[in-house]
Amino acid sequence: MGGVNLVRTYQALSDPTRVRIVHFLAHRSLCVCHIQEILGATQVKVSKHLAYLKDRGVVQVEREANWRIYCLVSAPSRLLKANLEAIRGIESEEPTLSRDLARLRKLQDQFDEDGPICTPKPNRSSARAS
Repeated sequence: MGGVNLVRTYQALSDPTRVRIVHFLAHRSLCVCHIQEILGATQVKVSKHLAYLKDRGVVQVEREANWRIYCLVSAPSRLLKANLEAIRGIESEEPTLSRDLARLRKLQDQFDEDGPICTPKPNRSSARAS
């Protein structure tokens, strides 16, 4: 691993908001609107952080219908893996990370597991019996 990779990885993780994003993306892929909701941040702020993380090889993006779905890179460097493990290792001790996980779980409960990330669960109570 070259020194440039080391610097780029630590630049990516040098901001508290980016650490939060990386932390919950380690749990699951998310679209920008859900990242906004978890962070309580504007779309512009979230998009800038995601672009920064993408530029430094930490996250990747895929299109699904009208959504951009962000996830951690599929083949993270050994350095990135070690840092992700360290972040996950302190999640219960860090109140902000714990709150983010609670928000993520709440969001997951609202969405259909079989559909795209932004597809709400069908309203079972309004379904008509045949």
